[in-house]
Amino acid sequence: MTPPMILQPPHTADACVIWLHGLGADRYDFLPVAEALQERLPSTRFVLPQAPTRPVTINGGWSMPSWYDILAMTPARAIDEQQMEESAQQVLDLIQAELDSGIEARRIVLAGFSQGGAVVLHTAFLRCTETLGGVLALSTYAPTFNDEMSLADTKRQLPVLCLHGRFDDVVAPDMGRAAFDRLHARSVPVQWRDYPMAHEVIPEEIRDIADWLSQLLAS
Repeated sequence: MTPPMILQPPHTADACVIWLHGLGADRYDFLPVAEALQERLPSTRFVLPQAPTRPVTINGGWSMPSWYDILAMTPARAIDEQQMEESAQQVLDLIQAELDSGIEARRIVLAGFSQGGAVVLHTAFLRCTETLGGVLALSTYAPTFNDEMSLADTKRQLPVLCLHGRFDDVVAPDMGRAAFDRLHARSVPVQWRDYPMAHEVIPEEIRDIADWLSQLLAS
């Protein structure tokens, strides 16, 4: 397993953002974003893990960095659930490493783009027993959420920021909105913001993330 890239802050770390890349990308993908955000958050460590390289069914079986195999586009992205669980465990191990280093759970934020966002939503709400600080869900969806899922009281207090492109032709905005709606219906403090973009990240979005993180980690 490739070790994560760790961007240490200029000041003593008292918070951490664990940020997962999307399908076919790598741990370097969000390094420029992490560096920009760290200018506003000089005591926040950024951890950028790497997905394993494996065949992806919907991409003709070609091998690429992937948090889990996508078996079919319908119904609503059939996925390899075992690989999803393995990736969630990888995130849980990173969370434990931060706890062991002295970072409080409430000051650990999970972030993910596209497929990485699906993993952090699954990990934060369906796997993690710690009371985390928040979740950033960028251009993503929640293939493991359903209408019957129930959340513990601690999960209903977890702040979430969902960000999506109005012109996203990879993960349709409706898929992201469905994840938002399921959290909102369970009284999770979740926000939705969309942007005039496709399946990407734009400066306006990064500014909004910086503002959200700064407020979240201010206390």
